[in-house]
Amino acid sequence: MLEYTQVQYFLLKRDIIMHNNVRTLLATTALFFSTQMLPMAASANPGCAFEKDQQGFIATCSEEKQEVILTGIIQPQTLTTQLPGYAEGFTNYQVDAQAIDVLKAIKQPIQIVVIIGTWCPDCHRETPHFMRIIETAANPNIEVEYIGVDRNKQDPEGLAAKYAFSRIPTFIVKQQGNELGRIVERPQATLEADLVEILK
Repeated sequence: MLEYTQVQYFLLKRDIIMHNNVRTLLATTALFFSTQMLPMAASANPGCAFEKDQQGFIATCSEEKQEVILTGIIQPQTLTTQLPGYAEGFTNYQVDAQAIDVLKAIKQPIQIVVIIGTWCPDCHRETPHFMRIIETAANPNIEVEYIGVDRNKQDPEGLAAKYAFSRIPTFIVKQQGNELGRIVERPQATLEADLVEILK
């Protein structure tokens, strides 16, 4: 009877050892495959892109938000070529033909300073529209200067600091050095209609 009990004991001990070995093997295997999957998950979305949301275009990345921030004097062609969404907004905007006729007829030189943030959704919406308006009006008496600011609403040369502003985009209309009016963030009607109202 004692011998049988000893045999049972050794068999039970063997089963316990084998069970523990299997558990260890399974845990090691699971750990191995989980570490192999991490690089694959990280490379599944390798790049950054601009995505459209309700208010405009924002720069996003798989790991963290990245943005295209241009400061100082910006050329219109730079906006349409370097910022996704600008070319589309420019091309698709339907101008108000009646307001454009008024802008075409302007005889006295005017200057428009446009303060924008290339990181700003409102700017992504309004600036391409404004660029389309100016190109369609094609009036040499309308001179436009675009100034880009960072998230602190500053630029290295302090160009935007010459104008008291708090929100962007800000369209400042001037004539002979005097401010006639401005459009802030978004127009009351349309950009071209608001410009005509300022220039009355």
